[in-house]
Amino acid sequence: MEILILKFVNTALEIYSYLIIGYVLLSWFPNARESSIGQFLGRIVEPYIGIFRKFIPPIGGVLDLSPIVAIFALRFIAIGLNSVLVFLFSLGQS
Repeated sequence: MEILILKFVNTALEIYSYLIIGYVLLSWFPNARESSIGQFLGRIVEPYIGIFRKFIPPIGGVLDLSPIVAIFALRFIAIGLNSVLVFLFSLGQS
């Protein structure tokens, strides 16, 4: 059961990382973010990326590094969450 929860958490965070990458890739194509897929991804991804945009302004007004930092932060969150879950599960086993 514990392994299933860990796999679910890891998979969910990995999928969210891929959604961020997909949203960033849409910016390379004109009007792609205005499509239904682009709007859907925007509603899911923008609230999280927006947190980082407050602290990391675009370089030269063009290059936005906040999605990269957001993905790194998501990875750190995944590592920390896995450690906490493993610890909690080990407490339940003893």
